[in-house]
Amino acid sequence: MANPWKGKSVLITGAGGFIGSHLTEQLAKHGARARAMVHYNALGSAGWLDISPLRDKINVFAGDIADRDSVRQAMKGAEVVFHLAALIAIPYSYQAPLSYVRTNVEGTLNVLQAAREFGVRRVVHTSTSEVYGTARYVPMDEEHPLQGQSPYSASKIAADKMVEAFHRSYGVPVVTVRPFNTFGPRQSARAVIPTIITQGLAGKKVLLGSLSPTRDLNYVSDTVAGFLAAAVAPAALGTTINLGSGLETSIGDLAQIIARLLGKPIKVVSEKQRWRPEKSEVERLLANPERATTLLHWKPAVSLEEGLKRTIAWMKENLSRYRPHVYTV
Repeated sequence: MANPWKGKSVLITGAGGFIGSHLTEQLAKHGARARAMVHYNALGSAGWLDISPLRDKINVFAGDIADRDSVRQAMKGAEVVFHLAALIAIPYSYQAPLSYVRTNVEGTLNVLQAAREFGVRRVVHTSTSEVYGTARYVPMDEEHPLQGQSPYSASKIAADKMVEAFHRSYGVPVVTVRPFNTFGPRQSARAVIPTIITQGLAGKKVLLGSLSPTRDLNYVSDTVAGFLAAAVAPAALGTTINLGSGLETSIGDLAQIIARLLGKPIKVVSEKQRWRPEKSEVERLLANPERATTLLHWKPAVSLEEGLKRTIAWMKENLSRYRPHVYTV
């Protein structure tokens, strides 16, 4: 099969983050002219791309997704845009909801306006399974009702609808990918799997929030493969596509699986300060991946256990980058 990425000019927003850095590296490996938009900071850091072995093949652009001029400069000449830049921490969204509107909603608007102006061939927009809220039925297909159970999820619903509106109103060529819970190397300790692994590596007690919610967990290389497929599949244009396994695991069971893989007993403690507000907790997420299979010919290739083994191995080597005994909001 011909390589669709060789020589193609691609912009990745949020490229210094967890999924964004893995996606950017894959594009660079495929020979794309990858422009990585990262959030400007005084240290000049490009996030995880600073340690990437492919750093010299990636053009880093420091800017701010909430600044329209910055987005326009980054997008000039791009044929395809992967829009991943977002504020994602759910607990912090309770404290600073306006910042989520500015980054996730206004930032997405900036991307769409620039894409329309420059005639970009395709925009792949990143949604999240959190927009569904607690499952009303399972497995959850793309027609499942949306429910804002946190300021974060509400901002992502608004961003998704802005994408839909720009496609319907102006014909902007967009695809919305909706990953269920992605995990793997480089993920922040704001997420549950790094929280469990790093605490388990550092001691014998793991502090978590509620243990009963279930999640559909997917290794990062599979999520990246879904993004790449969504950017080139003709039938995907104008659609929203779940990226999930169709399998669910409770947080409590997940902690026990990780303990077994670490080869040590772990005491799991549900700590009240880590609980979400009662009506905000998403109790169950389980994807129906049929549309991804049909339109993208995509399905996960890495099992939960294999993905956890890879993640544990990486975190053992990079534990110094984490603070296991600090609750990261």
